[in-house]
Parts: sequence; structure tokens; C-alpha cells
Amino acid sequence: MEWAGRAGGAVRRHGATAVSAVRRAARGPGRERDLTVQAGKAAFAACLAWAVAGWWLQAPVAFVAPWMAVVLVESTVYRSLAHGLQQLAAIAVGTVVATAVALVLGGTMVPMVVVLPTVLLLAQWRRLGSQGIYAATGALFVLTDGQVSMATSGARIAEAVFGAVVGIAVNALVRPPVYLRDTRAALKDAADEAERILSTVAEALADGEWEDNAARVWHERALRLGRLVDQARSAIGWSRESMRGNHRGLGAGGIPRPGKGYDDALAVLDQVAVHIAGVTRTVLEIALHDDETVRTDPQLTGPYADFLRHTALAIGLYGQTRFAETGTEQPAHRALREAVDELRRSLDELHRKLPGTVRDDPDALATHGALLVQARRLADQLVQD
Repeated sequence: MEWAGRAGGAVRRHGATAVSAVRRAARGPGRERDLTVQAGKAAFAACLAWAVAGWWLQAPVAFVAPWMAVVLVESTVYRSLAHGLQQLAAIAVGTVVATAVALVLGGTMVPMVVVLPTVLLLAQWRRLGSQGIYAATGALFVLTDGQVSMATSGARIAEAVFGAVVGIAVNALVRPPVYLRDTRAALKDAADEAERILSTVAEALADGEWEDNAARVWHERALRLGRLVDQARSAIGWSRESMRGNHRGLGAGGIPRPGKGYDDALAVLDQVAVHIAGVTRTVLEIALHDDETVRTDPQLTGPYADFLRHTALAIGLYGQTRFAETGTEQPAHRALREAVDELRRSLDELHRKLPGTVRDDPDALATHGALLVQARRLADQLVQD
């Protein structure tokens, strides 16, 4: 019965996760609440489409309307509209082709053998995008209905159009989704992780800890930081798409669109990720070095740890000024400039002391020189508006 115990444990864990998600959705704005709202909107759109097509008008193929309404309550208003047009075109093509072939050949099996390969090839047309598969769906609706007629096929297309209009309208008018908060969170997560990595490395070097395994872990975290930056880049794209055709971004009180500041922040975080990967790679190479003098020389570890500490502080403050909610970032601006001034002083000290430490190793001198140039560029970018 060991498997039963494991299954029960898995059920309990999943149940606890679900309860936690419900609590987060009830507690305040966030991804869980957004998903809940979108699910409710899709259900409302389906009920509305069925109430009109099925209950009021009693259309012959009324089920098509709520089905279309559900699938077109998409993650953004723009996507609802674009996919709606593509989906309607695909369904119309599949319906027309299937109806014509079925009326000529009669029956079900032979028309299906002829029609499905044709519409599946048409589904690859790039103008239909990811919605091309609905050409086959439309064809199957016709061929599996039993009684094929022009009137029924026309009604099916009309119901699809009505359902698409309902789904798009509900998504556009009822709390249309906006991902600006997710974008801020993604950028802030990348900045926070960068700060944590550098703070950890600085503390370890200040204490004289150069263990191989720890240095390897730092470098792996630095490489993963690049993926966090890529996630932030994707979030910016989602945020901008979510504002297209979105009435919540209109007017004086509308949600601000992600502007050039987000692109600037992303560029800085790109450099931060590259910079930290270079730092941790250098630390790892020194940790693996056979020369104990290089690993423990206070002329190297002291200024280097101080530089990393000031860099971490500057990046953390940069995150507060760039990615905080509007109106909360001003107190951090002065602290950021002061932190960057300290960062530049620590860089100057490295410029003075580091060449003497590595003067007998040209390769190490070149590596550290490139690292210092990159770090100075980073410091300049941290105070750009």
C-alpha cells in the first residue's frame, strides 16, 4: 500500500497548493486573481452566447456560439481579435469545403477521406496562424452531423461569427487583461536575484572563502539570471500587447503603457547578467587556481569584495527606483546615486590595486581589465533616467 500513501501525499500537496492559490486570489491583485477573472469572463461569455443563440433564438446549431465565445476570451484583447478573425476564416473554409464535397459525393466516409487531407493542408497557410486547425474542426462538424445542407452550414458559420463577437466583446469590455504588474514583477525579480548573487559572493570573499563548489554554484546562479532577464523581456512584450485595443489604457486615469523606461531597464539588466556571469566566472577560475597566494591575497579579496558589495547595493536600489509602483520610487533615487558614487570609488581602488596583484599573469590581467571596463559602463547606466 506504499503507492496509496504516496498518492495520498500527492493529493494533499496539490490540495494545499490549490487552497493557497485561492487565498492569494482573494487576498489581492496577482496572477491567481487574473486567472480567476479570465475564467469567469469565459464562462459568462459562453452563457451569454447560449442565452441568445440557444435559448432565445433557438438556432439549429446554437452550440457553436458558446464554444467560440469561450475560446476567444484570450489572454489579451489584441489576441482575441486577431485569433477570432483567423479562426472564423478557418472554420468558414472547412465548412464550405466539407459541405460542397459532401453534397457532391454523398455519405460521410468518402467525403471525410477527401476533405480532411485538403483542409489540413489549408490549415498550414501562414495567414491562419495557429488557428488553422479549426478548418478541420469546421469540416468535421459538417461531416459528422448526419444531414448536410447549405442552410445548416450557413447557420453554423453565422453562429460562429456571433460567438466570436460575444467572446471578443466580453474580453474587451469586462476588465480587459493588463500585464504591467507582471512586467514590473519580472524585472524586479531579475534585479533582486542579481543583488542576492553579488551580496553572497561579496560576503564569502570578504571572509576568505574560495571553495570550488560554492563558486560553481554562484556561477550557475549567474547563468540562470540570464533566463530571468529573458522572462522579463517576454513580460514586456505581453504587457505591450495587452494594451492594444484595451480601454483601460485610455484617458487620464488609464493604466500607463510600458514605455522606453522598460526597454532601458531591460538593457541594464542584460548588462548586469553578463557582468555577474563574468564576475562569478572570474571567481570560479581563481577558486580553481593552484596558487594559494592569488586566492588569499587581501589586496585582491578586500577591494574585490567591496566592489561587489557596492554593486549589489546599487542594483538593489536601481530595482526600487525603476520597478516600484508609481510614486514610491522617489526616496530611493538619492540613495541610488550615493551607492553608485561608492561603486565608482571601489572601482578606482580596484584600478589602483588589482594590476599589481596580477602583474605576473598577463591572462588574468586582461580578464580583470575587461571586467573593470564592463563594470564602469554598468555604473554609468545605473543612474541614467
